[in-house]
Formats: sequence, structure tokens, C-alpha cells
Amino acid sequence: MMSAYERRIDLPPTRINADKPHLWKADVSASVDQFNQWFMTFAPEAFRSTRLQTTKQVKAALIATDDLRNLNVETLQLKPGCLPTLRMCTAPPLAVDRLIGLSGVGRRLVACMERGKLPGRINSESLSEQLETMCYILVKLLDHDIFPWLVSKATPTDHERDRASTIVADRLCSAISNPIVRNAQERRQLAVIGAFLEARGYRRQPPSSGQPLREMESGTYAFRLNIPVGENVKLNIPVDVVIQPKKLRKGHLPVLIEAKSAGDFTNTNKRRKEEATKIRQLKAAYGESITYILFLCGYFGSDYLGYEAAEGIDWVWEHRIDDLLRAGL
Repeated sequence: MMSAYERRIDLPPTRINADKPHLWKADVSASVDQFNQWFMTFAPEAFRSTRLQTTKQVKAALIATDDLRNLNVETLQLKPGCLPTLRMCTAPPLAVDRLIGLSGVGRRLVACMERGKLPGRINSESLSEQLETMCYILVKLLDHDIFPWLVSKATPTDHERDRASTIVADRLCSAISNPIVRNAQERRQLAVIGAFLEARGYRRQPPSSGQPLREMESGTYAFRLNIPVGENVKLNIPVDVVIQPKKLRKGHLPVLIEAKSAGDFTNTNKRRKEEATKIRQLKAAYGESITYILFLCGYFGSDYLGYEAAEGIDWVWEHRIDDLLRAGL
């Protein structure tokens, strides 16, 4: 950790793109084109792959509830992870907050079940009462058009079960379509950065647990590291890529990269304060010479770029990835 005096005499690193607004318009257009091309080519496949896996999960939930004919407290206790599927089996499908509002059950209970588990500490009697109320709401709102066997009292055919599972899976995937695309794009961006580094002789090697950031071995990189900050209150800041250049930089600090993609201009402006908070915390912990770079692909307009530049944040466009070399790599 650097002293306050050492931090004061640090000089800010050379800018890569943040100080070149005359290039922003052309870069924004090129980045939007690149994202759109990727989306049209690969996003449908990412969505289909997720839907296939989700359909299997829906079928498992149907089997666990005897095709929704035995949706009861015991089932939810044994299979709490079925709740997201069951919310999509109703007419209309229920968002988490709507289910909580209708049933009056605890938000913590629903949040835990959405993650596939029950709360660690909860009174068994209270748990049973809340699950019973939840079952009542879900059963009352089940979509009989999707599950016609609930009306006919007949055993569903394999075709009926497959059809119902596909519909519910589509509902689930539509509810999380943005995260599906965002996660696929993030994996792709990290692979692009990894390939860029490997071609230049870097090797993927995360630092040892508890190893100080400055002691990361030169010529190595790692994905998704938690960087400790804070003096009185210790916090961990998640960073997508951490790279220790072959030629060590001032203070032996690695380069930190945040991979970011966006499919529209609106959400980027909503999320821009997150990076500003991160850079302030990182500079407070490691000094002004810390290099924190955004790796951008997609809809990042001039308003967003101007805000980040004013906060002392620089970026590299994916369509001009060679700019990373200007960070000392």
C-alpha cells in the first residue's frame, strides 16, 4: 500500500483514447457496427443454447411436481430451485415482486429459493406457512392453456409435456434475454483479450491467494480477480482482466481492464457511475498511477465517453485492440 505522500507525487498515466474526442464519433459508429454484426451472427445461438438447457430444467420441475398436479409445501422444500420455473407457469407469468406482493411471503425466502436453496435460519412453522401460501397463489394462477391436463385430469403425453416445457422455457429466457446476451458477449470479449495477450507471449496465471497486487509475476494475466481496497473498511473490487506487463510499470502495478458491451445507448448511461466509483476507490488504495481501462464494444455514445473521461477513466475499443499496447503491454 502506498503512503499518502507517494500518492500525491504520482503522475497520471498517458491517455489512450479519453483525450481524443475528435475520434469518438467514428469509433462509436465502428463499435456499434461490430456489436450488431456479432449479435446477428452469434446471439441467436447463445439464446438457443440457453433455451435448450432451460427446457431441461423446466421438464425437471414438471417431474418434481408430478406435472404440476402435486405442487405442495413438500415439493418446494425438496426442490426450492423450481420457483423461477413455477413463476413462469402462471397466467400471467409472475415477476418476483408480484409473487411477494400477492402471497405476502418474506423477500429473503423468495430470494433464497430463486438461488436454489432455502434460508439457513428460519422457523420451520413459519417456513411451512409461507410455502403453503406461495403454493396457493401458484396453483390458483397456473396457465391451463399450457397445461391442459390440469383441466382434463388426464396424464399428459410426452408431446404435451415437451410443448409446455418449451413454452415455459421461452418465457424464462425472455425474462433474462439481456443477461444471456451480455454474458455471452463478456465471455467472447475475455477470449479476445486472452488471445491478444497469448499471441504476445503472455500466459494466463492468476496470482496466489492473498498475494499483493504489486507482486503479480511479470508477463502473466488473470481473469475475474477481486482487488482489495480500503483502509478502515476492506472491500473487494471485481476486475475482469488483470495484466502484469513484461516490463514492470511504476510501482509494479498491473493493468486493470473492465470488459464492457452494450446493445443500446440507454443502459450505458445508467451504469456509467459504477466505473467512476471503482476508479476512485482504486486510486485511493494504489495511487494516481493505477491504470484502469474499459474494453468497449457496442453502444457507448459521446455522453458516456465524456463522463468517463472526466472521471479519469480511459478506454480501448475492441475494433482497435492494438491500442492496448499503449498501456505498456
